[in-house]
Amino acid sequence: MRAAIFLDRDGTLIREVGYLSSLTQIEILPDVPKALKLLKSLGYLLIVVTNQSGVARGFFDEPFILQVHSVLQERFIEQGARIDAFYYCPHHPTEGKPPYDIDCDCRKPKTGMLKKAASEHDIDISRSWVIGDSLVDAQLAQNAGCKGILLKVDCDLLLPPCCIVKPDLWEAASYIASQGALR
Repeated sequence: MRAAIFLDRDGTLIREVGYLSSLTQIEILPDVPKALKLLKSLGYLLIVVTNQSGVARGFFDEPFILQVHSVLQERFIEQGARIDAFYYCPHHPTEGKPPYDIDCDCRKPKTGMLKKAASEHDIDISRSWVIGDSLVDAQLAQNAGCKGILLKVDCDLLLPPCCIVKPDLWEAASYIASQGALR
């Protein structure tokens, strides 16, 4: 079984803009392609897991999410990096319209997206990492039983013991590299 880095999208790979509604808003954060290449060189699968409740709320549709992911992949490939898979949750438990207004198992911090990725890509979640920019990502790491890195935390949050804080994805990747080779 392989290990993976489960990456949040908005605020981790690209600039957070609220509800991304135009391809022109996509701005890859500094050093992200370099960080992805480092993580890939360490043997990790790179899997994006992102909550996209804008679908439930009617701000955009699922084809738009797929288009965003396609543009991201193209831009990463141009810079020598590649994401192995993208997973998203279009649901919200209390807001939105059917069929998306449900309490699903894929909305972070629940582990449905990680379990699906693990099944489809032969991933050992216990050897994997979650990297994101919100407490939901730290809770996801804890719920899944893997290690976590929370980015850009400016306040004192009570983080799960499985998580540490780094300022950006490059520092997170460098930290993971310092932990030694995958076994």
